[in-house]
Amino acid sequence: MPRWTSFVLAVVILFVLGPARLHAQGPPFQTDDPVPVDYQHYEFYIFGATDGTPLETDQTGPAFEFNWGTARRLQVHAVLPWGSIHPSNNGGEAEPSAFGLIDMELGAKVAFIKESKRFPQIGSFPMFEIPTGNADRGLSVGKVYYKIPIWLQKNEGKWLFDGGVGYEVVPQTDYKNFFYTGWLIKRELSERLELGAEVFAHQGEGDAAPQTHASTLVDIGGYYHFKNHPGEQFLFCYGHSIAGQTENYAYAGMYWTWGKGGAKPDTASFRMNGPHIGNGF
Repeated sequence: MPRWTSFVLAVVILFVLGPARLHAQGPPFQTDDPVPVDYQHYEFYIFGATDGTPLETDQTGPAFEFNWGTARRLQVHAVLPWGSIHPSNNGGEAEPSAFGLIDMELGAKVAFIKESKRFPQIGSFPMFEIPTGNADRGLSVGKVYYKIPIWLQKNEGKWLFDGGVGYEVVPQTDYKNFFYTGWLIKRELSERLELGAEVFAHQGEGDAAPQTHASTLVDIGGYYHFKNHPGEQFLFCYGHSIAGQTENYAYAGMYWTWGKGGAKPDTASFRMNGPHIGNGF
């Protein structure tokens, strides 16, 4: 597929999904991994996503993510997102919908322990959400908030297993600090296609957030590798709650990687932006 065609596809995806505020994990899933981008390599995403409950649907897009392998076992990470909020009236008063720049995300992923035959790789991916959005319009939490996760990964042939737990700190009125956890299984079906499924759960995030109560979701998604372009992929995922508060999740985007020695044909590292947003982002 020509590069310009891929770009057009990415733009279409963004308009279909709409301009989400999401948990802090890795595209297209909500579970991340402990594997930094290779040293002197880069990743770039254009994506759209959505996350909704009966109280509000938050959408992200267009959003631009950049990851850089700055040292061995270390990457830096940034997301510049636009997004929108769509509160549900449900017979009462609700804030109006809004669209604009939402909170920017900065972070660093570091691998502590390398994977061995019997032991998983272990690492962390702390992130800071910078209040670049307009809090008065519901597009920002209004203060810096952050998340501290620990992630594990184990490879077994064509199978891959990721999982871990994190804690999000949101020092803002009507928001809560909360734990989240995700567990993912993925399989390589062919050179062009990988599919995976995850269970992702989080505690309630406060009265100002659409996710006022705990929820557990099952998400299914994957990666399509473009022929003759090993560093280019299409990412997709959809999920729905199976317990707790009703919640829907979806992600679609384009991914490119390049760097010293050429593009790596590996699957895009799992990364995502931001926790859920209450009253916006």
